[in-house]
Amino acid sequence: MLARALIERKRDGGKITPAEWRRLMQQYAADDVPDYQMAALAMAIFFQGLDREEIGALTDAMLTSGASLDLTHLALPRVDKHSTGGVGDKVSLVLAPLVASLGVAVPMMSGRGLGHTGGTLDKLESIPGFRTNLSLADATAQIERLGCALIGQTNEIAPADRRLYALRDATATVESIPLISASIMSKKLAEGLTGLVLDVKRGSGAFLPELERGLTLAQTMITLGADYGCPVVALMTAMDRPLGRACGNAIEVEESIMALRGEGPPDLMKLTYALGAEMLLLGGAAADRDEARRRMEVAISSGKAARKFQEIIEAQGGDPRVVDDPGLLPQAAECEVYLAPRDGVVAQVEPRAIGRGITQLGGGRTKVTDVVDPAVGFVITARPGDVVRAGEPLATVFAANRQGVTDAFAVLAAAIRIDDDAEPPLPLISHRVTEAGVAIWED
Repeated sequence: MLARALIERKRDGGKITPAEWRRLMQQYAADDVPDYQMAALAMAIFFQGLDREEIGALTDAMLTSGASLDLTHLALPRVDKHSTGGVGDKVSLVLAPLVASLGVAVPMMSGRGLGHTGGTLDKLESIPGFRTNLSLADATAQIERLGCALIGQTNEIAPADRRLYALRDATATVESIPLISASIMSKKLAEGLTGLVLDVKRGSGAFLPELERGLTLAQTMITLGADYGCPVVALMTAMDRPLGRACGNAIEVEESIMALRGEGPPDLMKLTYALGAEMLLLGGAAADRDEARRRMEVAISSGKAARKFQEIIEAQGGDPRVVDDPGLLPQAAECEVYLAPRDGVVAQVEPRAIGRGITQLGGGRTKVTDVVDPAVGFVITARPGDVVRAGEPLATVFAANRQGVTDAFAVLAAAIRIDDDAEPPLPLISHRVTEAGVAIWED
């Protein structure tokens, strides 16, 4: 009867107490509360919201519904990075080995694709043999040995959130700031972090397109981190176009490998260095951003960062040879170039349409049980503001069959808009948010 009473109370704008949140999440994790009741509560929260105390209580209830990584015995600082989701966002695959190679432990727990956005776990699992389902004991041992583990949310960690995460996607409640905040922070706090960096997306391809809502989300998570003694820094970044060029699982891994060699697209490298600098500063591994940038550049140019990625891949059952030979990654049966239909200026490369197109090709899920084709996707070379001529290549399609190519061309025709002129895109990084407040980003 607890769940029904709380649904009714929240529906009518009432407040749920910390003790009630704790009891509800324990019951949900134990499968004593059905998904349909939790779905009703999620929708009530979507419309009525949660106040500051409720968000903190929900976060704590989900955190304590399971176990946590205990890494307090490590001499190393422990810093992770989390993105609120985007298309072509493979930064985690570059940052984790890069920062770990510089003496900061990175216990990175990631998720699968959500809505139109890609998932880090799906990308990693496109590497032959790679296992993301490590136990807490195995993850701890690997972090002790290598300084990094790239894992999924196990049944041990925040099990209540694990169930609610999938339910939010199915019930169109993903965009709720209280639910996003509690979900992210319950998992990140379970990692036993000493610092956290957030990449909060804004623009048409973000779950929260508006800058003000994104800032509210960032500030909410920063406050939650402070409650647990975990300093949090957030960068507001653009998702009004895909990040980098590759959009799809295996091809994003390949682009990540190129970035670890210093050969990634300029926007991907710029964002990687910006977020990495924040991680190194929080971990005390650099005195300032200039030193952090220099250390990262040396780790990449020397091959140290790429070797760390190889070590992580091998430790988690994957084939480390992919770092030297990305051709060992899954390959699509069909590959075809998409050409500009007219002269003009690229006015838009719509990330939501691209993300949904990847799912249509089989590279994402419409339900939890769907099997992902890791090889399909797009490599989009057109950038907003580019001047193009009719017949010039704009993108390359990777598909499982000819019908996939046809479908993908229709997606690109709708997603890439060419006009006579174009508005400037959002700045790649616009704001830096800390407990002290919001500052305009300065390159």
